[in-house]
Amino acid sequence: MKKRDLISKRVKDIPPSGIRRFFDIIASMDGVISLGVGEPDFVTPWHIREAGIYSIEKGYTSYTSNYGLLELRKEIARYIKVRHNLDYDPERELLVTVGVSEGVDLALRAIVDPGDEVIIPDPSYVSYTSCTVLAGGVSIPVPTTIDNDFKIKAQDIDKRINPRTKVILLGYPNNPTGAVMDREELVKIAEVAQRHGLVVISDEVYERLVYGVEHTCFASLPGMKERTILLGGFSKAYAMTGWRLGYAAATEEVIEAMMKIHQYTIMCAPTMAQMAAINALRDGEAQVKEMVAEYDQRRRVMVKGLNDIGLTCFEPLGAFYTFPSIKSTGLSSDEFAERLLLEERVAVVPGPTFGQCGEGYVRCCYATSMAEIEEALERMGNFVKRHRTQ
Repeated sequence: MKKRDLISKRVKDIPPSGIRRFFDIIASMDGVISLGVGEPDFVTPWHIREAGIYSIEKGYTSYTSNYGLLELRKEIARYIKVRHNLDYDPERELLVTVGVSEGVDLALRAIVDPGDEVIIPDPSYVSYTSCTVLAGGVSIPVPTTIDNDFKIKAQDIDKRINPRTKVILLGYPNNPTGAVMDREELVKIAEVAQRHGLVVISDEVYERLVYGVEHTCFASLPGMKERTILLGGFSKAYAMTGWRLGYAAATEEVIEAMMKIHQYTIMCAPTMAQMAAINALRDGEAQVKEMVAEYDQRRRVMVKGLNDIGLTCFEPLGAFYTFPSIKSTGLSSDEFAERLLLEERVAVVPGPTFGQCGEGYVRCCYATSMAEIEEALERMGNFVKRHRTQ
């Protein structure tokens, strides 16, 4: 009798995260400067931490509504109104999630049927394709290139649409490239979505981290609020990665569908994290601006430094990543990252971790101190001198 496979084929077919492999290597090494971890190096501002601590001291440790605390949902609705002039009903059109990662998973599982196709920019965040597969969908990558600063084009989306296409999944400002979309191109994408009757999932967790440009909320475009699932969170702007808190804003029908999955798999986001997030939205604006200003300084140093050592890098206008070309070394992205780590103790993430179009590039995160950025650039410069072929 043939033994049945224990693990599902769907899970078997999903590759492990390329980021984690390098983290495992880093954990066994001393003196490593990490440009790999995609999280703020700032500690959560004290008044936000204090709100979480106070909630525990007061005994706010029970479940909340599956949708999240109504007080928090009201604050999120107010924030979206102020930032993007969009009105969402906090009781029926908002869901508090365990980070934006859960929001992506819930959105896809709520609307994707087996065989439905999901259009995804390449490169993009590592979970998009895997979550699409886990939802039973088919990922359709749309290449982006350095020639266009890694911005996805409406015409490239349009030519990949067929009767099986259901979703366009956007993540801008982009992880890993730092690309920010122009409003004009987003309007064209919105027209494509409307013409073909598509849903747009817009992951905007980096919306506050933009430099010298304005972020355009996709749901704010004409006719798009009703067909957009807007995802946002607290991890990046408020340095709250470990608090694991995000939100989804969409029509009542979609939020109810996402909540069904959420209530059976998660129940609710942590109560103390929700209490802290209320404080972040009410009193955290000054700290957000301070952190963004600091990131901007680091960004400028990183971009100039990479170009100076011979790693061509376009200017990213969002998030906290650079995406330099390493083609001048003649190494593949994996070879470059592994040898740089072993030879110079600097950790970066290979570009193909985020999609095939990432080959020839690596992701460098500048959410670390200026001193470490400068030291990392010096080490990388030494590495490039030894390996340059062009």
